[in-house]
Amino acid sequence: MPILSSYCPKIKIPHFSHKPALRFCLVKNSQKPECPNSLFPPANQSVAAIVFGDESSSHTKLYPLTKRRSEAAIPIAGNYRLIDAVVSNCINSDITKIYALTQFNSTSLNSHISRAYSGARLPKEGFVEVIAAYQSPEDNGWFQGSADAIRKCLWVLEEYPVTEYLVLPGHHLYKMDYQKIVDAHRRNEADITVSVFGRGEDGVDFGFGIFEINTENQVLEFRHNLEMNATPKSKSVNLGSMGIYVINRDVMIKLLTEYYPTVTDLKTQVIPGAISLGMKIHAYQFDGYWEDMRSIEAYYRASMETIRKTNKAYNFFDRDCPLYTLPRHLPPTLVTDAVIVDSVIGDGCFLSKCRIKGTVIGMKTRVGDNAVIEDSIIMGSDTYPHNGMNEGEANGIPIGIGEGSHIRKAIIDKNARIGKNVKIINKENVQEGNMEENGYIISGGIIVVIRNAVIPDGTIL
Repeated sequence: MPILSSYCPKIKIPHFSHKPALRFCLVKNSQKPECPNSLFPPANQSVAAIVFGDESSSHTKLYPLTKRRSEAAIPIAGNYRLIDAVVSNCINSDITKIYALTQFNSTSLNSHISRAYSGARLPKEGFVEVIAAYQSPEDNGWFQGSADAIRKCLWVLEEYPVTEYLVLPGHHLYKMDYQKIVDAHRRNEADITVSVFGRGEDGVDFGFGIFEINTENQVLEFRHNLEMNATPKSKSVNLGSMGIYVINRDVMIKLLTEYYPTVTDLKTQVIPGAISLGMKIHAYQFDGYWEDMRSIEAYYRASMETIRKTNKAYNFFDRDCPLYTLPRHLPPTLVTDAVIVDSVIGDGCFLSKCRIKGTVIGMKTRVGDNAVIEDSIIMGSDTYPHNGMNEGEANGIPIGIGEGSHIRKAIIDKNARIGKNVKIINKENVQEGNMEENGYIISGGIIVVIRNAVIPDGTIL
């Protein structure tokens, strides 16, 4: 790694004049910076990441997986949580001042973050700090949105003299070298840099809105969706926002405290406001795998991709960019006369004389004799089974999958008790259904068994 100069540039006062920008094409993820970084301090000293643990509402499109947890705390690939991907991106990008802002159903997320990354490659001055929503004598309300949360936490965020803030959703699944977007931001002398998804309008959900970008890589306009005056101007293109922003520290403070002191949302209010003020906003085009987990179907698809041998999926086995999580110190999984094909198995499971195909099995899962599980996600248990059984059984049904049960294309949330000879196969091919009082819902044809639900012996879903 080259030795970096100790020269630290002065923080710029935001400039809002429409000066001609240097002509840069869209900067892609695969490109290396063309300008040397010696004029800037290293990112671990000059950039702080702000990670949001949830959306601005307690009821999301991932419900009921978010009934008792925030979006970023949802398990993925057996041993991990979604927040691990974003925090690991920061650590692997040498951005090691990380603040996690949490609010809704945040107990498990706060616990995970506070314990998970102490063994990661954090330098002495690095940290991952949870800032939970709070009330104070000056403000007795909770966080009203992303902008409101940052504004209320500025007194903490200003503790270190960083030059940029990197704002990140905490529940997306992707790998990005954040050094590259920071380099592009500095090279363009931008006030704000937004990350956009490279496939444009093809196959992308525009949940974070759309940016119209010209040939000079400048953002011209923000829209919530394609229906709002969707035709781009000549020689410009519409690209979907990823909800990732690099914002100069002084610009962030001015936007939140002077220009828009009462707005609550960064995506729909502050960023469009910055565009209207004439700030210099550039786009960084990301061309890798990205899943924003916008729905149950998206989460199911991303989970199924973890077991497929494809270059398009998220790589959980990347030695150069490891995925950090909470060490659980569990024993290896015990497999007895089971047939397992194309599946991911978490630690500490008991799999006995069962058949598992195309499935993600979470930690501490018990699967009984002659059970069949296909194309499903079993999130596992918080309670470690002793000799294949669990303490505190409900109605005689232990946590896990009972003997002779058949599960196909389903998501079984944590601590669910599936009785013997249960069939969770969506026999009637129902696409949408809310049977929460019976312990499950159906979304996009996928049956989701709710956390702690009890499905009696012989039930057919």
